[in-house]
Amino acid sequence: MFDKVLVANRGEIAVRVMRACEELGIDTVAVYSEADKDSGHVRYADEAYNVGPARAADSYLDHEAVIETAEKADADAIHPGYGFLAENAEFAGKVEDTEGVKWIGPSADSMQQLGEKTHARKTMREADVPIVPGTTDPVEDPAEVEEFGDEHGYPVAIKAEGGGGGRGMKVVRSADEAEDQLESAKREGEAYFDNDNVYLERYLENPRHIEVQIIADHHGNVRHLGERDCSLQRRHQKVIEEGPSPALTDELREQIAEAARRGADAAGYYNAGTFEFLVEEDEDREDGELLGPDANFYFLEVNTRIQVEHTVTEELTDIDIVKWQIRVAQDEELGFSQDEVDLEGHAMEFRINAENAADDFAPATGGKLATYDPPGGIGVRLDDALRQGDELVTDYDSMVAKLIVHGSDREECIVRSQRALAEYDIEGIPTIIPFHRLMLEDDAFVSGTHTTKYLDHTLDQERIAEAQEKWGTKTESPAGDDEEVVEREFTVEVNGKRFEVDLEERGAAAIPAGNAGGSSGGQKPQPAGGDSGGSDAGSSAADAEGESVTAEMQGTILDVKVSEGDEVASGDVVCVLEAMKMENDVVADRGGTVTQVAVGEGDSVDMGDVLIVLE
Repeated sequence: MFDKVLVANRGEIAVRVMRACEELGIDTVAVYSEADKDSGHVRYADEAYNVGPARAADSYLDHEAVIETAEKADADAIHPGYGFLAENAEFAGKVEDTEGVKWIGPSADSMQQLGEKTHARKTMREADVPIVPGTTDPVEDPAEVEEFGDEHGYPVAIKAEGGGGGRGMKVVRSADEAEDQLESAKREGEAYFDNDNVYLERYLENPRHIEVQIIADHHGNVRHLGERDCSLQRRHQKVIEEGPSPALTDELREQIAEAARRGADAAGYYNAGTFEFLVEEDEDREDGELLGPDANFYFLEVNTRIQVEHTVTEELTDIDIVKWQIRVAQDEELGFSQDEVDLEGHAMEFRINAENAADDFAPATGGKLATYDPPGGIGVRLDDALRQGDELVTDYDSMVAKLIVHGSDREECIVRSQRALAEYDIEGIPTIIPFHRLMLEDDAFVSGTHTTKYLDHTLDQERIAEAQEKWGTKTESPAGDDEEVVEREFTVEVNGKRFEVDLEERGAAAIPAGNAGGSSGGQKPQPAGGDSGGSDAGSSAADAEGESVTAEMQGTILDVKVSEGDEVASGDVVCVLEAMKMENDVVADRGGTVTQVAVGEGDSVDMGDVLIVLE
């Protein structure tokens, strides 16, 4: 058994992995950015190391910093969680090449073959797994998109090779959109996955999203652990996941599961992975009618890592997938046969995101968990890392926790979920708990007839606003929290390892502590266009004469579309801001001449920061 595992991630998934390690008698190492210095995964780990500033590219995505930390901490394995470096074959290969450090996941070669979508499509086609009509080689020219659309019809999906969860995917509905959407998909692929290769698929308008959990060892044993239905999505982001699917017959689910097993065998895959499929919905299907073995299903992609929603499968099978990831990495053989995999009852996972669903799911821009009182009781599981009093970190994703509910059947699971969500008390930040409660009363969801397009195209948005009004909680801290509290932190890092001394004073004036804590291993993100030293760069944009275009939310600048001296019209896009996994075009409210550009590509910005000044 490993002695010490570094978890190259943050938040609830880092704590989830650390809990599995603790039960196996393995010590844990956390890595953290400057923004996460007080986060829950740092508190939970046995050791914690700073790997850089808030910007993910300079901390959590820094290959060398993470591997050097593993060596420094004398960790003998790295678990990547999900997101960040979890599906980065280059990073996995570097870990495999590091003496004394094991990679907890599939091999870098498998990740290359299956994680990059064009390779995966070739492998699945050779394994007789049905695939959506599309390309198997990267696309570079908008003319290729137009030719594909002419042949297969519009809409066409442009997808990043390393993408997933809607990141790096753009839909082209006509030829005149091809150039802009291709550029956008390539830009997202480069920004999020260090890979700007994209491919094309026929875009299915109204499918269900079904995925199969796979676990395989180094001895040729491949097991599927049943399917999950992830059809309730918003802009390709899963919101509620459940298993088993309420829409499939046993015959169809077995066909899909066996296709996943064939694909894993063909790729020589081992460790945990998820094979995702799209199932064409029968628009004439009535309540209670299921999709049978004649329904069309197509391979979508392989996620070569643990999934956010792995918890659903764990509740159905009573198999700890994370523990088996660790055991497989140590060359253990799977301890159960396919026939011994039984799915008991029904389970659902609710992503508790810090977003206001009534405001187009706008992410919170900050806040403090003034109240954090999670639910309990039989069949209720919570995966989280935050605690009452914690400040919300908004530099990464919006997930606060995952609520997982299990029942003897879907009806009991829904009723139990209603009870658990009603008990879940969070104040100080907005969450989508009211939205979840709405869905559990929604006819389409309850009947299981919803598809991946239901939230974006069918659901009455007024109902979301009504739910927020009915069940939303306070987003400001109680008045009693206004007492002046001075917190002085002294942090010493010896060879990057964190040691802290905290001092809290109430009713006292703040005492500047400077940089007495020693080296931080990085610096906090800069204000838009400025620096940490208070130079003129940061203040000049805010003080410049003219009309300022400001950031409407916290995020990262992906692209700047204008330069000083350019003429812009009202409605023109001046830059592209990424926030919570989505690209947002920042537009000028009026026309004018650009007199100042206060940001550059890759800059982190806060809500209200000046981006562009017009005259």
